[in-house]
Amino acid sequence: MAGQDGGYGLGVDLGTSHTVAVLRWPDGRTRPLLFDGQPILPSGVFLDGAGRPHVGRDAQRLAQADPSRYEPNPKRRIDEPAVLLGDREIPTVDLLAGVLGAVAGAAVEAVGFLPPAVLSYPATWGARRRDTLAAAVARAGWPPVNADPAIRSTAGTLLVPEPVAAARYFADVLRRPVPVRSALAVFDFGGGTLDIAVVRNEGTDESGRARFVVVGSGGVADLGGLDLDSALVEHLGGVIRTAHGPVWEQLSRPVTASQWRSRRQFWDDVRGAKEMLSRAATAPVPVPGVEQALHLTRDELEGVVTPLLRRGVFEAASVIANCRLGVDQLAGLFLVGGSSRVPLVARMLHAELGIAPTVLEQPELPVAEGALAELPVTSAPAVRGAAGVPAGPAAAGSATVPGQSRGYEAGRVAAVSAPPGQGTAAGPPQPLATGHPGQPVSPAVPGSPPPFGAGGPGSPPPFGAAGGPAYPPGPAAPPGAAAPVGLAGLVRRRPVQIVAGAALALLGVVVATLLYLTRDPYPGIQFEPFQEVDRIAAREENASLLFTATAGERAYVAYQRADQRLDVAVLTAGSAKVERWFTTDAAAERWEWIKALPDVLLVKPQVIGTTTPQDVIALDPANGAKLWSRPVRGDDGFYFFDEYVVILDETADALVGIDARTGKEWTLPNPKGQYSSDSAVHPVRTAREVGGAAEPSGDPALPNRGDRPQLVQIGADDSIRVVDVTNGRVLRSRADAADVDDKVLAYEGQLFVAPSSDGYGLARYDLADLGPPTNIYNAVDKSRRPTELQPCGEHQVCLLETAAANGDTTELVAVRTDRSGSQQAAWRKKVPQGRELRAVGEYPLVRTGSSSEPVENLFGADGAEKLSRDGFAVRVDGGNLLVFDKDPSTYGQDASVAGVVAGSGKLTELGQLKQVATATCSWNSTVVVCGARAEFVVARFTGN
Repeated sequence: MAGQDGGYGLGVDLGTSHTVAVLRWPDGRTRPLLFDGQPILPSGVFLDGAGRPHVGRDAQRLAQADPSRYEPNPKRRIDEPAVLLGDREIPTVDLLAGVLGAVAGAAVEAVGFLPPAVLSYPATWGARRRDTLAAAVARAGWPPVNADPAIRSTAGTLLVPEPVAAARYFADVLRRPVPVRSALAVFDFGGGTLDIAVVRNEGTDESGRARFVVVGSGGVADLGGLDLDSALVEHLGGVIRTAHGPVWEQLSRPVTASQWRSRRQFWDDVRGAKEMLSRAATAPVPVPGVEQALHLTRDELEGVVTPLLRRGVFEAASVIANCRLGVDQLAGLFLVGGSSRVPLVARMLHAELGIAPTVLEQPELPVAEGALAELPVTSAPAVRGAAGVPAGPAAAGSATVPGQSRGYEAGRVAAVSAPPGQGTAAGPPQPLATGHPGQPVSPAVPGSPPPFGAGGPGSPPPFGAAGGPAYPPGPAAPPGAAAPVGLAGLVRRRPVQIVAGAALALLGVVVATLLYLTRDPYPGIQFEPFQEVDRIAAREENASLLFTATAGERAYVAYQRADQRLDVAVLTAGSAKVERWFTTDAAAERWEWIKALPDVLLVKPQVIGTTTPQDVIALDPANGAKLWSRPVRGDDGFYFFDEYVVILDETADALVGIDARTGKEWTLPNPKGQYSSDSAVHPVRTAREVGGAAEPSGDPALPNRGDRPQLVQIGADDSIRVVDVTNGRVLRSRADAADVDDKVLAYEGQLFVAPSSDGYGLARYDLADLGPPTNIYNAVDKSRRPTELQPCGEHQVCLLETAAANGDTTELVAVRTDRSGSQQAAWRKKVPQGRELRAVGEYPLVRTGSSSEPVENLFGADGAEKLSRDGFAVRVDGGNLLVFDKDPSTYGQDASVAGVVAGSGKLTELGQLKQVATATCSWNSTVVVCGARAEFVVARFTGN
C-alpha cells in the first residue's frame, strides 16, 4: 500500500502514557488524528476475559472493573519480555503493537490506507530497545522498519529519535534558527517520564536540510505528569483524611469495584484541576462521597510540585553541562510533552538556566509532527489534485493560511512570559476525525498475523477478529450511485498496483511474523570489554560495609558511616550519574543488606538471635524519607514481590505481608502441626522472574512475580495453601499433601513437589484448584533422592538427584510437565558433585566442583551442553550470564569476568574489575556496580 501514498505521511509519538499521531496530506497540511474525539490516545492495553485486547480509552474504562488485566504504560515495560494481564502473560512487543495497530486503524479510516510512517523513540534507547520497537511495528502490520535511517524513503517505516523530531519542528515548522554547530535543548516532559536531550546542527544533508544529531541526553524516569498528579492527590488526601476519614480510606485503598471507580474518577478530577490551573487561578476538585467539592489554587499546586520539578531543572542543567555547553551557546530551549504546559515548568527553567523556553499551546504535538519532516514529500497524482482529498471532516477548512507551515502558524508559540492560557485568535487547526480506534484493534494489512500468538488452539482471537477486512473502508455509496471520484475511485482504477502492493506488504508482514515467532526472547548481548563509566566516592573517609543493588535502570550504592547510619546514593545505572544522596535516621551496629524493589529501597540491620529485634526500614528513593519500619528478629524469613514484602515471623508463628509503599500489613497465622508450627514459604515464580537479573544467591535482583502475586505455604501439618500476597487471603488449601522439607517449586500456575527421600516421585498440582496431583516422574531406583528443583524450559522442570550421599552419582534430570502418565525423564546428564541448580531462562545452570574451585555447567532445554567454565556464574537475563573467576568475596581483589551468551555458549572475556569486593556487586543488562574500598565502580560491558 505504500504505493498509494501520493504525498501522505504519518508521524507517531508513542508515549509512555499517551500516544499522538499526525497525518500529513498531499498539499502539505498536517492534522492530528482524533481518538474517541481527542487528539491523544492513552497508551494502555486491557486484555478481557476472552483474551481480546482493547486499547486507549476503552482499555481505561474496562480497567475500572478489573485493574489486573490492564497495563497503562507498555512503553515503560520495554525491557521486560512479557507482562501479566489477568491470568495470561502477554509479550510486551504485542502490547506496543496493539497501540500502533490502533493508530494504524485511525489512519486507514481517514484516508483508506496506511500511509508511509515515521515513529519516534527516546534518544536514550539502545539497539535492543529499538529492535523491540521494530518488532512491534511489524507485528502491528506496518511496513518493516527501514534498516538504514539515513535513507529517507517511503519504502518502510522510519524510526527517529524524539529530540531530533522536536528539533525538526522547532527549525522547520516554527522557523526558529539553529545555526550550524549550534545546539537546541529539548525538555520533553510527558505523562510518565522526563527526557532531556541536546541536539546539534551538524550541517546540511543531501536535501539541503539541517542534519540534527543528539550529542547528550538524560532524564528522570520516574518524573512525569502522573507523579505531579500523585503528589496533588496526596496533598488533597490530607484534607480529606481530616474531615472525612472513611471516604479517604476508600479512595486510597479501594476494595470493591465501585470504590475503584471512585478512585479513578477522583484521580481524573485532580488531573483536570491541574490542567485547568494552567489557565486559571483556582479549580474545583469533586470528591466522591463528599457533598462539597474541594478547591485547589495555583499557589497550592506550585507549592506541591516545586520539589518534583526542581529535580527536572537540575537534570536539564546537568545534561547541558555534560555537553560542555553554556546556555549562551544554545539556540533555544524547547518544551514539549503534555506536562510542560504547567506554567511553573517554564518559569523555573527560565529562572534557573537563564534562557526563556519556547512553549506551545499544544505541546503534545511537536514530536509527532516534527517526525513527519523525516519523510520525503512526494507529489500527488493529478487526478487526486483535481478531486481533492477524500471526503470527510478533514477536507473542511483545507485552505492554507498565509505564513502557515504544515498547519501551524508561528504565532502559536507562546513566550515564557505570556499569561497562562493566552493563545492566538486563530486557535489550533481542527483535528482529523476518525472512527473508533479504541475498539479491539486489527492488523493494518488484511491477512497479517494476529497478535498475542493467535492461531493455535485456545489462543485469543486476533485483534478485531469478527470477520471482514482488518480496516473497513469508508461509507459505501448508495446503490446506483456513480463511482466516487476521490481516493476510492483511484483504488478502483489501479487494481494491479494495489494487488501487487498488498501482496508485497503481506509477504513482508509474514516474514516479519515468522522472524518474531522464532525469535529468541532473550537475545544474546553484544558483550564488549569493560569500560569504566565512573567511580562514585563515599562521602566520608571511614566508609565500611559497602552495598549495591539494581532495579532496572536505577542503581543504589550504600555504606555504613562512622556514626553507624547508612549513607545511600541513587544512581542512573547506565551513566553512573548520582541523582541524590541521603542518610538514614536510624543507626545500627552493623547493617546487613539493602534490597531494591521497583519504587522502594529496603535496608536491614544485622539481627542476632531472637531476643532483641531491630527495624527493617523502607525508604522512598525519591527523597530518602522513611516510608515505614517493622521490628524483625534473626530467624525471620523475607520474601520479596514487586510491591510487597512477606515476612515469616517465627516468633509470632505467622506470615506478615506488607505493602512496600504504604506499610499496610496483613497477618496470617501459620498452620500448626502436632509438635510444631514450622512452615516453608515458596513464592509463585514467573517466567519473567527467571528471565531477569539475579543476585549471586540466585534470587531475582528485581522481583517479577506478576500483578496478582501469590505464595505457597507448606505447613507443619503437611498442608498446602495458596495465599494472595496482596491481602493475605487463603485462596485454596489441601491437607496432607507435602512436608516442609520437600523440594518444592511453585511456577507459572503449577506446584511441583518432590519428597526429600530415596525412591521419590515428582507430583504436579494445578494452583488454580489444588485438585488431586498428577505424578509426572519416578526415580529410576530406590537409592535416588532430589537435592534441587528448578524450571528449565517451557513445560519442563529440572532436578538434581543423587544416590544416597555419594556426590559422584549426581545427575541433572529434565522432566516434562505436559505429559501425564509417562513418569520418565525427558533426558538426564551426569554432573558429578553437582551441588546447586539455578534457572537462566530456559537453561539449567549447575555448579559443580569444590567451594574454592567452582565450575559452572550450562545446558540447553534439550540437554545439550552449552558451557563448562571455572568460576562463579550469575544471571544477567534469561539468555546471558556473567562468570566471575572466583566465588564472591567481601575483600577487595582483582576479579576477571567473562560474558556468556547462553544460547550459543559464546564467551567474551570482559577483563578485570580492580580491587572490588565481588560479594557487593550487582548488575543489569548493561553495567555492573561493585564496591571497591571507599568508593563504587560502575563498568559497562555492552555497547548497547
